[in-house]
Formats: sequence, C-alpha cells, structure tokens
Amino acid sequence: MRQYLRNFTRAVGASLLATVAAGPLAGAAFAAPQAQSMQPGLPPQPTTPKAGEPGGPGLAILTAKALICSLEGQQVQDHAVVLVRDGKIEAVLPKASTRIPEDYEVVDVGERWVMPGMIDLHAHVGGTFDINDAVYLANPGLRAKTAAIPSNRALRMAVAGGVTSILFIPGSATNVGGEGLLMKTALPHYEESVVLDPGSLKVAQWGNPERWVMGVNKTFENYTIREILRRGKAYGQRWINFEAGKGPRPDVDVELEVFRALVAKKAAISVHTQIYQVVLATITIIREELGFEVFIDHGTFDGHLTAPLAERLGVNAILGPRNVDAPNRGVMNWVGSNPERVQGVAAGYQEKGLTHIGFNTDSPVIPQEELSLQAAMAVRHGFKDTSLNTVRGLTIVPALTAKIDHRLGSLEPGKDADLLVLTGHPADPRTSVEQVLIEGRRVYDATEKRRW
Repeated sequence: MRQYLRNFTRAVGASLLATVAAGPLAGAAFAAPQAQSMQPGLPPQPTTPKAGEPGGPGLAILTAKALICSLEGQQVQDHAVVLVRDGKIEAVLPKASTRIPEDYEVVDVGERWVMPGMIDLHAHVGGTFDINDAVYLANPGLRAKTAAIPSNRALRMAVAGGVTSILFIPGSATNVGGEGLLMKTALPHYEESVVLDPGSLKVAQWGNPERWVMGVNKTFENYTIREILRRGKAYGQRWINFEAGKGPRPDVDVELEVFRALVAKKAAISVHTQIYQVVLATITIIREELGFEVFIDHGTFDGHLTAPLAERLGVNAILGPRNVDAPNRGVMNWVGSNPERVQGVAAGYQEKGLTHIGFNTDSPVIPQEELSLQAAMAVRHGFKDTSLNTVRGLTIVPALTAKIDHRLGSLEPGKDADLLVLTGHPADPRTSVEQVLIEGRRVYDATEKRRW
C-alpha cells in the first residue's frame, strides 16, 4: 500500500508538471520539463535533462537587467548574461564582454529582467491544516511537515507570482505552535522540495494565544515561552556536548528535538508578535536573555518602536500582511498606535534604523502569489527603495533570516538557480512574472498558460 501511494503521488506530481509546457519569450523558448511516464508498480522512465537542470548542459540567459540581490556589493548588472549549470548559478556577467561556452543553450529574454526567486517566511499553504496546535498552550513537538503537500494548487499559484520558497508553519492559536518547514513551491516530490527541516520553531505572543482555553494574559504567555525555551536550550546543549565528546548521549525527547537545530543556530524562531510591549518581550526574552536566533513576524501596532534594539541585537523583521497602522480612534484600543498619521509598518522600522526588513503574506490570509504586492504597498506607505530594499526584502533578507542564504536569495555562484524572468521591478504592480526556474528546471511559462 505504501509503495502504491508513493507511486500515485509521483504520478500526480508528474501530471501537474506536464501542464507547464514550453513557450516563446522575446525570441527564445524555455522548454518545460516533460512529465515522466509513471504507472503504479513501474519505475520512472529516464528522461534527458534540459539545459540548466541537474545533469544537463549549461544554460545562458541573456537579459536586459539582472537583479543580483547580494548582501553586499553590486546589486544590478545591466545587459547581463546569467550562466546556469547543474541547477546552480555559475555567474552573472556583462553580456558584451562574456564569451558563452559553445555547449551552452542560449536563451535571450530581450527586455525582460532576471532576479532570484522570492521567499515567504510566513505561509500556511504548504499543505493541509491537519495538525492541531490548539491543544496545549505550548506544542514544540508538532511538525508542519507531516501535513506538507508538495506542488499543491496554492503553491502552483505561488509560483506564478514568483514565490519559489516558503516557510510552511503551524498557526498562532497557542504560544508555541511547532516546527515549520522551508520548502520549494514547484518541485513535485517531498524529498526534493525540502530546503530546511526544521525550518523554524513557530512562537506566538499575543493576538491569538490569549483565547486558549479560559484565556491567558501576556505575563503567563511570557512565562510559558521562557520555560519551554529554557528546557529546550538545555536539551539542545546536551546534544551538542555529546557530539563534541563532552558528555553522555541524551535520551531523545520528541517534544524538544527542534531545539537541537535552534541551539546550534541552524534554524531560527519565527514569532507572531505585535504591539510595542509584546515585540519588546520577543526581543529581550528570546534573543537577549536566551540567545536564540529569532525574527519579528508581523511586527505591527507600533512594534516599529523596537527597531533600534532589534538592530543592535541582530533581529530582523519580516512584516505583513498588515501594511499600515491607522491613527488610534479607540476602535481597537491598540494603545501606542501613532495618533497623528497613517504609519507605514515597514517605513516605521526603516526610519528607526532596522537594516534587514522583509515581507510576508500569512497566506492564505493574503494569497501567496501576492507577496510582491506587500513590498509595493510598503513603498506606497513610505518605505524607501534605495539599494533595492524591496527586492532584497523579497529575496536575500528572508534567506538570511531563515539561515538559508548560503543556498538561496541572490544570483551568486553556487546558489540554487531559482530564477524569475519578469517584465520589470517586482514591487511595481504592473510587473508580471513570465518564466520561473527552480534549480534550473523550467516550472512555469506564462506564455503557454498564465495563472496570475
């Protein structure tokens, strides 16, 4: 039965990819991968890898503008050639002075731009809602990956909007919701879609968990979070000591296993946090007191007032889907909201000195394919796009925040060839995504069938 279900899943994934066919773009064509012949009980039929894919010949993409999005250095290469081989980026070079190797397939996208795939660190559309994080006030042992469904319909729509990776996380019903999973949006098999597991530990401070059972207040929530994280830190440290030959092998505690990655700083804690008091508690308890890598998620309702402290302690902010804090008229009684103006959330953090700011959709609250629109709305409400801050907030900033910047987030040699071909600046609502590659594979072609 297991083998049958595994083959069935592969067959469905293959049939989905078969709908993404090749189409011309600016005088050239990106050929979509052909679906493999799959039948239950039969091995997959071998296919010849396409240019840019693992095992295939090299691919050279000629573009009017390549948005590099590195943490430092050059951000844009005009009239560029992007070289891809074996699913990885080889180089981004000036077209005029670059000799393309003879065995590379050349694709000229004309006046289109090329940029890294977008990354959303707050998504609930990576699978089903089959895990229930509302039983206990703290559920660190729950795992979103048990509900993951690679290349599902919502993720295929995400690809059409240029989103190539998401952090699929539990909800915010309780203080500690469980492990998240960083996954690619358009690869059909679970094993190949995983970017980082565990991808995060989901924590929620105020704005939902207070409804748990008879209701809890901020003091009790902070107590719960502190106690769970202290236990987890001790557990993770025992494993680090054991692996360094400095102690006995600990007993496995399924509830606390995620802390092995967190204590080793291989993953971060993502925190549903908002209101100055609560964001301040997030930073001081989780980062300053306990030393975990953590990032602000949502961060609304005057949370931007914590920006100087967040910058000093290296806490990034991944903001959304609420983009503004309106003047407090007593309707919601969010004490401390700006009484004088409509305050752009991202602009507030930027004005007060936070360097690394990204964006999220909280999908399906906002459809996953509308991630770039969150950056556009940030600009509309005062966020300055100097040094491609909006594009970096969709790419390298979330990659850095989630500990995957060695692999994703910029067009730099050795990173995954997760690429978008688009008609202009991604934070311009008039821009459309025309082609998407994930690890060099052509997974979306709007000229054949536009989804978004």
